[in-house]
Amino acid sequence: MSSLPDWARALGPTLFACRIRTTPSDFVVVEQLDVEFSEDGEHDWLHVEKTGANTHWVAEQFARYAGIKPRDVGYAGLKDRHAVTRQWFSVRRPSGEGIAWNAFEAEGVRILDQRLHRRKLRRGAHRGNAFRIALRADDVAQYVVPVAKRLARIEAEGVPNYFGEQRFGHDGGNVELGRAVVAGRRMSRNKRSIGISALRSLKFNESLDVRVRDGTWNRILSGDVANLDGTRSVFTFDDLTPELEQRCTDMDIHPSGSLPGIEEIGVEASHRPLRVRVSDLKWAFEGDALWLEFRLPKGAFATTVLREVATVL
Repeated sequence: MSSLPDWARALGPTLFACRIRTTPSDFVVVEQLDVEFSEDGEHDWLHVEKTGANTHWVAEQFARYAGIKPRDVGYAGLKDRHAVTRQWFSVRRPSGEGIAWNAFEAEGVRILDQRLHRRKLRRGAHRGNAFRIALRADDVAQYVVPVAKRLARIEAEGVPNYFGEQRFGHDGGNVELGRAVVAGRRMSRNKRSIGISALRSLKFNESLDVRVRDGTWNRILSGDVANLDGTRSVFTFDDLTPELEQRCTDMDIHPSGSLPGIEEIGVEASHRPLRVRVSDLKWAFEGDALWLEFRLPKGAFATTVLREVATVL
């Protein structure tokens, strides 16, 4: 990502340089999804463990196997390719006879569970994701004390809610894709979506970078739109009161920034919190690795937590 800025960090310089994803098992992602299955209906819901495979590719394999169009396969969110991830997919059955999923085979894909449901799984339906990540460095054990202090701050204060590097693609290529969409170039629906998201995410990160540099990324200011923690609910306020400031300190609410619209192609503006809470944070040193475990709400990136601790090589 040399073509994109190194966004400002909130907690100071990183403590050490590290490697991540040396093997897929060094980066584990578990989707947090609460569903009460109807146990009938036209959709097979599949709980899947995938290794070294991206979500879109897995969805295509399910569609091909079931003999349906890719749009009839649902998933809540995209998960890292270079990782071990567990997430749900829904697949519309082409007939009432059902599909023999026990015979399905795709490299790096294992079906853990299968349920019936009346509805397709929609994007954004999950609560968030749980992570277990190894930060590997030859001399990592010497950083026990500063790491403990840094992680305690992260647990108490959260981190800036930047979009992670995977949103922008290799060397920011997805941003160029977005600019091509705005310029009127025709492309597939999937590429169009990736490009538009990257372009809007870049603008958001630029505005968040300004707030981090002036120390206001974690404070409610007059004129801000406030976000209710753990939800997409936002609200405006006429006066900045001590009560609102205290709610922000307590992380009940967060300042939010704009995900800008793109008028030329009919994309409306929306809001995203500038700060994200890091929940259930645990850490342990084992050999050459600092292992981190934590939960993030949907839409937040694990790499935004890691970058406040270490520089990823």
